[in-house]
Amino acid sequence: QVQLVESGGGLVQPGGSLRLSCAASGRISMYHMGWYRQAPGKQRELVATITNGGSTNYADSVKGRFTISRDNAKSTVYLQMNSLKPEDTAVYYCNCRSYGLGLNYWGQGTQVTVSS
Repeated sequence: QVQLVESGGGLVQPGGSLRLSCAASGRISMYHMGWYRQAPGKQRELVATITNGGSTNYADSVKGRFTISRDNAKSTVYLQMNSLKPEDTAVYYCNCRSYGLGLNYWGQGTQVTVSS
């Protein structure tokens, strides 16, 4: 069992930046990690993923603005969010999964609000 704890959310003005962190309770080097978000009244959607080999993938809506990274030694995944827009407002969730082992873990989420 892997427990994930997100932090770093908050209120920011349009054009501002935030850095989200996801701290895992155990080793994550073998897992694919990702960030997802869910806005009110909408389905949860992929924001960015990073494989256990370091390959990254981004939703078109955040390409060029968000950067996902991982520090396996610290069992932590980050999401650097720049040039934030009001439409980025959502609860952001950290995800940890292993397709081979059939494991899929979620954090409790952190609120990001982009508003003037």
